[in-house]
Amino acid sequence: MSQHVCPWWKGYFLASPIRKLSTNPKKILSPYIKPGMKILEVGPGMGFFTIPMAQMLNNKGKIYAVDLQDKMLSALNKNIRKKQLNKIVETRLCNSDSLNIQDLKDQIDLAVLFYVVHEAKDQLHFFQQIKDAMKPGGQIFIIEPKGHVPEKNFEEMIKILTEPPFAFGIDARPIVHKSYSVVVRV
Repeated sequence: MSQHVCPWWKGYFLASPIRKLSTNPKKILSPYIKPGMKILEVGPGMGFFTIPMAQMLNNKGKIYAVDLQDKMLSALNKNIRKKQLNKIVETRLCNSDSLNIQDLKDQIDLAVLFYVVHEAKDQLHFFQQIKDAMKPGGQIFIIEPKGHVPEKNFEEMIKILTEPPFAFGIDARPIVHKSYSVVVRV
């Protein structure tokens, strides 16, 4: 799915606890996560958002963490085991053409796409796979980094989501430090 994939070793910088000073996962996600939800996270890296989401599910629900890089998933699995969250988080390796989520059709309450959409080589195909996994009324929360992704590209991505064939509605445009963000309803 990638045009340019973030190298796995950068995952250590992205997972740094210092990052929480400017980007607090629980503060950003708490309005959207409820115990019992099924969550799809594409591009979880080493778990900066995954671990707090799993803790917010309070042992009730499931996170499907899908990544293109086996080294990212290995580090994420280590972090999941360390925090004893392996019953809540299931990791999956995807490839450049498939997110490997066909079995999740109509099951996902919330899809979390943080710093990953710009890496998709075909955004229409990428979003179609996610849409197929979503429950009616589910939400897709997208954050893309300013400075790395031009605002024009982010707005084009929103246009893909809000016009046919998807025609999703915008629920919110949360403010996230140094990022563009949107929450759409399926």
